[in-house]
Amino acid sequence: MPDTRAKTERMQIRIDDSSKSKIERAARYSDKTVSEFVIANATAAAERILEEHDQIILSATDWDVFYRALLHPPKPNKALTTAFKRYRRRQGK
Repeated sequence: MPDTRAKTERMQIRIDDSSKSKIERAARYSDKTVSEFVIANATAAAERILEEHDQIILSATDWDVFYRALLHPPKPNKALTTAFKRYRRRQGK
């Protein structure tokens, strides 16, 4: 399904002749314009990279440790209590 969102942003890149030729050829094979090809592939790569960095994947053991810490958090130690008091003073609370 074609993208119908208004395209108001612009990007410019510098590219060597060989890379440009490959991209143009691949775009033709894909029956897309160079812009469509570059946008589709750059967006797919961006989504993949963002997904890798936006998710935390835990082993079953690590998940159990994390979950237990959420259910039964440790009591604040002296350093944390002091830091919290300092924060509240600075916030005027």
